[in-house]
Amino acid sequence: MKLKSLLSTVSLALLVSAASASAQAQIAVGHLADYSGATSDVGQPYGQGEADAFAWINKNGGIGGKQVNVDTNDYGYQVPRAVALYKKWSAPDGKVAAILGWGTADTEALTGFVAQDKIPYISASYAAALTDPAGASGKAKPAPYNFFYGPSYSDAVRAMLMWAADDWKAKGKSGKPKYVHMGANHPYPNAPKAAGEALAAELGFEVLPPIVFALTPGDYSAQCLSLKSSGANYAYLGNTAASNISVLKACKTAGVDVQFLGNVWGMDENGAKTAGDAADGVVFPLRTPVIWGGNAPGMKTVVEISKMSDPTGKVYRPVHYIAGVCTALYTREALEWAAKNGGATGENVAKGFHQKKDWVPAGMEGVCNPSTWTDKDHRGTLKVDLYRMKIAGATSGDLNDLMANGAIKLEKVKTVELPRKPEWLGW
Repeated sequence: MKLKSLLSTVSLALLVSAASASAQAQIAVGHLADYSGATSDVGQPYGQGEADAFAWINKNGGIGGKQVNVDTNDYGYQVPRAVALYKKWSAPDGKVAAILGWGTADTEALTGFVAQDKIPYISASYAAALTDPAGASGKAKPAPYNFFYGPSYSDAVRAMLMWAADDWKAKGKSGKPKYVHMGANHPYPNAPKAAGEALAAELGFEVLPPIVFALTPGDYSAQCLSLKSSGANYAYLGNTAASNISVLKACKTAGVDVQFLGNVWGMDENGAKTAGDAADGVVFPLRTPVIWGGNAPGMKTVVEISKMSDPTGKVYRPVHYIAGVCTALYTREALEWAAKNGGATGENVAKGFHQKKDWVPAGMEGVCNPSTWTDKDHRGTLKVDLYRMKIAGATSGDLNDLMANGAIKLEKVKTVELPRKPEWLGW
């Protein structure tokens, strides 16, 4: 009995030791996702893209032979829940090497903390305030540990306004075109408001008072009547697709004649399917040069990653899924650099983001736009690909079929290469 007891004790000790060694052998990453909150319509595909990418990374050897322990949490787009999760991820006994973040309100609330704790925060908020690592612009507080893939909200609206100014002239219109910012009174839709209105005025637009509508779907007939009576020619939609769809439908019913400009989260294939012909003509930015099924070498990688949650390969992946994959794979390579240069600590991971110029993750050629982050400028790219949503038939049915038969189509409008103006840093 004593021998059995001793063996049991030794076995238990070995199990505990093995578990401890396994934990040490893993790289911890926090993952904040909105699968149930106000922005879950776009949060779900984006978060799934990140989760699938890291599952694929682990399947293919992890980071330097270590598995990545991704702690995914649905925080329902609630800042207090994001802060509580951050406390867990920044605790000394469980500190993560990086955090895949989400919303603007929570990202900005944590900016000072991630800088203090030296944890890279790779968000799905593209607020320009997050692009100034040293706070040199004086427009935003220093954000040395904040990163995101894609143009900032401000740079995207600048590109759309430049296109709109040309569009107005191309249509032979005279006088000043009228521009209006629309969206919730919330940090996310408000992030590019001042930058957009300033450039609109500079380009010769008449800037109208903003029109407010909530982040959630609702009856926005009153807002559409205000839009119609204002005589606006170009209207920026600052919310995610779910509430924008309500506006598009209400405005179509009200007979509003305006060119809608969607933010990067403001329209996608799922949004077009739900909105139907009300989505026809919306111009909005994409973060990738191709969409699902597009012709690019890197789409092979995206398809393999997609199989991590869809072994059938039959699920259509909207633009946000692909952007989530790009974000995860940039993070992977920053982690890999860190692992080879002193270990996957937050400080080293941040340095990893600064190592390459015009950087495309391996295997993602033609899918992720080349990006460059430096210790003085976290505007990863100033290239803005503008697309127009085209609806050419009924939008009920399977999304794969709707895209294949052209009922829903994303039509390339223009690529705008913005100048890297110092005065636009952080704003």
